[in-house]
Amino acid sequence: MLFASVLICICFLGYLAQSTGLCMVRGVNEWKAGNKEFLLAILFSGILIWVAALFSHLAEFPVHFRTYPISIWLIFGGFIFGLGTAFNGSCGVSTLSRLTRGDSKMTATILGWLVGWTLLAYCSVNLNLVRSASTIHINYLLLIIGSLVITIWALWGDKKRKKLWFGMMGIGLLSGFIYLYQPKWPPSALFNHLSSALINHTPNNWPLLEQYIYFVSLLIGMFLAAWRSKRFLFVPANIKHWVAHLLAGILMGTGASLAMGGNSVQLLLALPILSPAGFGAIAGMLLGIWSGLYARQYFKAIFH
Repeated sequence: MLFASVLICICFLGYLAQSTGLCMVRGVNEWKAGNKEFLLAILFSGILIWVAALFSHLAEFPVHFRTYPISIWLIFGGFIFGLGTAFNGSCGVSTLSRLTRGDSKMTATILGWLVGWTLLAYCSVNLNLVRSASTIHINYLLLIIGSLVITIWALWGDKKRKKLWFGMMGIGLLSGFIYLYQPKWPPSALFNHLSSALINHTPNNWPLLEQYIYFVSLLIGMFLAAWRSKRFLFVPANIKHWVAHLLAGILMGTGASLAMGGNSVQLLLALPILSPAGFGAIAGMLLGIWSGLYARQYFKAIFH
């Protein structure tokens, strides 16, 4: 029963991700165009994670949240990931969203992502857990206050603002509860385990069957949202597109490996629990996206 509930939550999370258009590349583009609200909504999407953490405490459910110190490797990994997403035109979550809308080029991106993870399967960043009881209490207070401020801000806005902020926060809320049950549910965890298995060739390293089911459930939710909104349209790709997005995917996979996860992990887990590593990785991603968007202008013939 619990497993079925988690699958429904992941499916609904995918539906919300497709409906809200969660994409850091789009967020940076809109910021450059003068609309700062969309990127801010993405950055604060995981703020309701405190609800899941409080539930775990009251229900005496084991929690797996961990914070890590900032590292130059994490920032660098975030930067490489950001470059890849800019060249790809979509971040990790929105790559899957575009795939379920019929964009066949995203298949090459996902393959490149797996290749990138495989290239750095043995690259482990030496990080020590940050353990501080006082920090946890401060985090709860900051997150609760932030949640109230955002809720009031959204309620005072128009229908578009409500849909944006409550949709983004809904994604974070679902992610927090899903993480309590299975920390390895994100697609990046699946790719990480696949890359390790491909190199080590040992049965124990292959992802659990549950992880494949989670991935399919996420795609189903995204597809249902695309189909319901009549946004599904098959987009064929030629060799030039495949090569370009394969290379972009390799950058994304390599960067995610160095940063201990893609943008979904950083936005929905590391950032909301105020992990210094999450702030470093997100800062690197934003810088990489910003730089990549300018660099992409010189390669328009390849990426369009």
